[in-house]
Amino acid sequence: MSAIAISPIDRAVRFYEAPIGKKAVMALTGVILFGYVIAHLLGNLQIYASSPDQINRYAAFLHNPANTIPLWAARTFLLVAVLLHITASVQLWLQNRTARPIGYVKKNDVPASYAARTMIWSGPIVGAFIVFHVLHLTVGAVLKLEDVGGNPTTPDVYHNVISGFQNYGVSAFYIIAMILLCTHLYHGIWSMFQSMGINHPRYTPLLKKGAAIVAILIAIGNCSIPIAVMAGLLHL
Repeated sequence: MSAIAISPIDRAVRFYEAPIGKKAVMALTGVILFGYVIAHLLGNLQIYASSPDQINRYAAFLHNPANTIPLWAARTFLLVAVLLHITASVQLWLQNRTARPIGYVKKNDVPASYAARTMIWSGPIVGAFIVFHVLHLTVGAVLKLEDVGGNPTTPDVYHNVISGFQNYGVSAFYIIAMILLCTHLYHGIWSMFQSMGINHPRYTPLLKKGAAIVAILIAIGNCSIPIAVMAGLLHL
């Protein structure tokens, strides 16, 4: 009797149904989103340039009509990555909860355990913040956005960011979201290596420390902008 051929799609589905498959999807999409977080931070830090024109030129480049298709392609790609990341994480959490309805009593690694426990709700909160952030500084649904010379392809990002963060409530929400992002990244970065089989008593502590340093630096970079605005270091 000949063996029944299994299509690549069936293999992919079976692989995803297993916990390791969901972890692989989370790791891959996590790398994509981590790259975006770094790129977004580097773009935002241009607000500290000697001239407001620096960050405005950067925004004008992104909004140039010639870049419309690549920009929306990148946005769609990131949106798909976010949806896959959330879906895989929720399904994995439900699988783990079903398999182990009673959690462990002893926590050997308190920081790691805390980050892991908060992943299921820090992720959605950060996601909600991203939606608010887009409505706030991209769509202009929260605060009327200004353009350079009245041209919508050249947004006055310097003005919009500073005027937006002059609202203490908005700044507080941003800072809290960045702290949650820090804990999310910390656990996500080092657990990603575990998902790839890189787990050793000698290397894992170093990976955790490295993940913590990277996550904290990202949080400091992002939080520094609203803090600088509220302190008057960045002003119109």
